[in-house]
Amino acid sequence: MKRLFAVVMAVAMMTTLVACSGTGAAGGAASDMKVAMVTDYGDITDQSFNQSTYEACKAFGDANGVDFTYYKPEGDSTAERVAMIDKAVADGYNVIVMPGYAFGEAIGETAETYPDVKFVALDVSEYDLGGKVAPNVFSAVYQEELPGYMAGYAAVKMGYTKLGFLGGMAVPAVIRYGYGFVQGADAAAAELGADVEVNYAYGNQFYGDSDITAAMDTWYQGGTEIVFACGGGIFTSAAEAAAKTGGKVIGVDVDQAATIDGSYGEGMTITSAMKGLAATVNTLLTAIKDGKWDQYAGQVQNLGLVSADDMSLNYVGLAGSTVWNDSFTEADYKALVADMVNGKVTVSNDSSAEEPSATTVKINFQGNIK
Repeated sequence: MKRLFAVVMAVAMMTTLVACSGTGAAGGAASDMKVAMVTDYGDITDQSFNQSTYEACKAFGDANGVDFTYYKPEGDSTAERVAMIDKAVADGYNVIVMPGYAFGEAIGETAETYPDVKFVALDVSEYDLGGKVAPNVFSAVYQEELPGYMAGYAAVKMGYTKLGFLGGMAVPAVIRYGYGFVQGADAAAAELGADVEVNYAYGNQFYGDSDITAAMDTWYQGGTEIVFACGGGIFTSAAEAAAKTGGKVIGVDVDQAATIDGSYGEGMTITSAMKGLAATVNTLLTAIKDGKWDQYAGQVQNLGLVSADDMSLNYVGLAGSTVWNDSFTEADYKALVADMVNGKVTVSNDSSAEEPSATTVKINFQGNIK
C-alpha cells in the first residue's frame, strides 16, 4: 500500500509537470529538467561510482541552471532503491541517474510506471535489465578491454616486468579487463624485447579476505611488482600484500588512487583503468537538455573511445592521477589513445576463452583462488 500510494502521487505529479511545461517525454529545455541521482546504497563520498556520478551530475546542474539532488536508499535492496526512485518522481524529478548493475531490477520495476521520466543508467547491462530495455531508459556499458589494454601497456612501458592480474569473479566485464591487460602488456613487451611475466587469477568474489591476501603475499614476495586488482573491494587484498613489500597496484573502474593510497601507502597506485562516468553523464544530460533524448532512449550502448585529442570526451581511459615516468609519459599515453582511435592499435573483446593467451608475455594462469 505504501508504494502504491507513492506511485499514484508520483504519476499525478508527473502529469501536472508535463501539462504545465507543454513538453512530453521528448521535451528537453533545461528549465524543464529536474535531475535526481539515486545511489546504489553507498554514500556520495565512496570515492567510487556513487561519488563520480554525483560530482558529474552536480557539475552539470550548476553549469546549466538545472535543479539537482540525490537520494540514498535506506538499505541495500531492490525494494529500497525502488522506494527512492518513487520518492524522486513524487518530488517532481523527471531525469533519474543510477550508477551500477544493482539498479537492473529497480529499473525494471519502475520505468514503465513512469513513462515520462527519463532513466539514465551507468554500467547496467541488458542482462541486468532482464533482457528488456524500456523506451524511456538509456544505459551505458563500457569496453573494459580498452582501459585494460592501456593499463597493461603502460605498466610494461614504465618498466614493470613482473605483473599480476587479480580479478573478482570471472564474469565477462572482468574477463575483458584482464584479457585487455594481457594484450597491452604483450604488445609493450614485444616492442621493448622485454621478458615479462603475468600471474593471473580470480578471487571468485568481489571483496578481499585473508585467503586472497595470502595468495597476494605469495605473489608479491615471489617478485610480483604490480597487480591490477579488478573486482569491487578485492583491491584490499592486493593492497595489503603490496604494502608489505613496497609493491604497486592498478585500480579499476574509477580513479582509486585516493582510496588505496590513503589507506595503504602513498604512491602505491600507479594508475587506474577507468570507465568514463563523468563523460557519460555529461553526454546524456546535455542530450536531454538539447532535446536529443530520442537519440539514446530505449538503448544500451557499449561505450569506448571517441576522441584522439580530447581525453575528457572518451568513455574509457587511464586516471588523471597516473604516475607517469620518463619511459611512459602522458604524451606517450595520448599517442597510444590516438592509435587506438585511429585503428592502428586494435584490442580483442573476446572473453570466450577459458584463460588469456599471449605471444611474448609468459602467463601463469592460476584459475580461482577460492
